[in-house]
Amino acid sequence: MEKPITTRQKELLSIIYEFIKNTGYPPTYEDMRENLGVSSNQSIIDLLNKLTKLKVLRKDSGARSLSILPLGYKMLKKDPLIPELGITTAGMPAEAIETLGDWRTLSSNVARLQSDIFLLKISGDSMINAGIDDGDVVLVQKAKEFSSGDIVLAYDGEEATVKRFISEDKPPYVYLKPENPKYENILFTDAVRLDGKILSVLNKNDWRPVK
Repeated sequence: MEKPITTRQKELLSIIYEFIKNTGYPPTYEDMRENLGVSSNQSIIDLLNKLTKLKVLRKDSGARSLSILPLGYKMLKKDPLIPELGITTAGMPAEAIETLGDWRTLSSNVARLQSDIFLLKISGDSMINAGIDDGDVVLVQKAKEFSSGDIVLAYDGEEATVKRFISEDKPPYVYLKPENPKYENILFTDAVRLDGKILSVLNKNDWRPVK
């Protein structure tokens, strides 16, 4: 059974939603004070703590780290706001640059919504046979467990790439496979980390599952 949310808590949650939607950034304490009509940061902190306990909001260090959880969107009856990070490659790995300030609304029927999902723009053509083209935007879900055949976001130090994860009982055993024959497999090393699964691809304003 969902815990009830008070009118004041819902009002602050709505302020956070609209601020992110309109500016691309979570509000500061000052922004929340002004929009809620209160004078002290403590009033905001108390409400944020209650929203966090209700599991409708996640807060790390600082007000700018606020993010609304799936239950929060459900209570607001709003489409989820998904952060779009920087450009990663579907060619040779390149430095992953996280950029704030660009968020999109995402219909809840696009994918299995979890709290840790985000968007990445693809640069490169190494995944074209999986239906991921240069310039596409992919929906990524952070994950800890992966199966052979998953299309993943992988990191090697500060570099990132999107490839198909392969694990099999013959050499090279574990590797990252491009879906374009002109690119070579990337062998798995201790430096490689799998960070998320690619769930869907946005191409020409149409969401579709990955192949």
